[in-house]
Amino acid sequence: MSKTIDCVRFQPKSEACSLMKAFDEKKAQEVLRYHQTLPVYEKTPLTKLSAFAQSVGVKEIFVKDESYRFGLNAFKALGSSYCMATLMAEKLGLSAQEVTFEKITTPESKKALGELTFVTATDGNHGRGVAWSAKMLGHKSIVLMPKGTAPERLANIQKLGSDASITDFVYDVTVQMAARKAQEVGGILVQDTSWDGYEDIPTRIMQGYLTLGMEIIEALGSSRPTHVFLQAGVGSMAAAVAAFFANFYGKNRPVITIVEPNGADCLYRTAKAADGKIHAYEGELHSIMAGLCCGIPCTVAWEILEHCADFFVSMPDFVAADGMRILGAPMAGDTRIISGESGASCFGLVADVLRKPEYATLKEQLGLNQDSSILCISTEGDTDREGYRKVVWDGAYTAD
Repeated sequence: MSKTIDCVRFQPKSEACSLMKAFDEKKAQEVLRYHQTLPVYEKTPLTKLSAFAQSVGVKEIFVKDESYRFGLNAFKALGSSYCMATLMAEKLGLSAQEVTFEKITTPESKKALGELTFVTATDGNHGRGVAWSAKMLGHKSIVLMPKGTAPERLANIQKLGSDASITDFVYDVTVQMAARKAQEVGGILVQDTSWDGYEDIPTRIMQGYLTLGMEIIEALGSSRPTHVFLQAGVGSMAAAVAAFFANFYGKNRPVITIVEPNGADCLYRTAKAADGKIHAYEGELHSIMAGLCCGIPCTVAWEILEHCADFFVSMPDFVAADGMRILGAPMAGDTRIISGESGASCFGLVADVLRKPEYATLKEQLGLNQDSSILCISTEGDTDREGYRKVVWDGAYTAD
């Protein structure tokens, strides 16, 4: 097991990127308006960890807690729900600006649409979001999951009425299987990664994550983050939120760091190569951060990130485990956050870099000091409760 945190400084491209415009404040407001029409919509909390920030010598640390999202314990349904709604709206002759949950679920709309089948591959949270969205909208879903998926994650998707199963293959092969399955059943592939010829739906999913950005901006008020840390699997959420902050703050945008596990660091490898090509993670994917175990970057995400990301980090599992334990047992006065392995990854990195002397050089490289205002997103709660307890209760995955 690697014990190294590797960081590459990246020089974002300076030329204009047309994709960035699809993630501006105007689009974010449009996406948020749709989500607010969902009967279960509530904004998730932005928690300020003042005691911890003071103890490690920075100005502020904020953590967006997505364990409260739609009762699903993770953020992913933001993307699938918006994407699926806009696809249905188009079939009904509605624009993205007109779409509401009520308009696309009326008896007349259901009759006009017939029964749709949404298909996806997932290592947990995205598939649960697709299954939940399909059920809410009155349609069917098929969800394929890679080998090694926690049984609890499968069961959570099946409880939503989805035809869900675990394959014998890794994530990236399972994505290919889902694409074939969608063709076989005449379904709609709702995949949160892109490849040549399949960019529109992944882009809509990414735009669904803009609600995160709008909620954060509203909660911050007059505060402005100097540093934003974003975890990445294929990079969809990271790219969407990074683009939003880059658009919103312009020349005063925060330093953006993309975080991945050592055992699935495709974006880190792509950034490090700096040769204009996508680089996959070669070999067996391995990390407790199951939601980040993806070997091939989303092409749309990379095209955005190469215009607005400053650092790419590849880190060992114990760093995420440290984040889980600290968030679960906070300092006096700070709010407890139940954060899963992927969810706690960025906070774990921040906490270890600020607390541990061996990372002093990395701390300096990232520009973290007494004036830093840091933002992390806890993208999931304990979506695998057995795994969570092994880390938090039993002390699994330590640096020793």
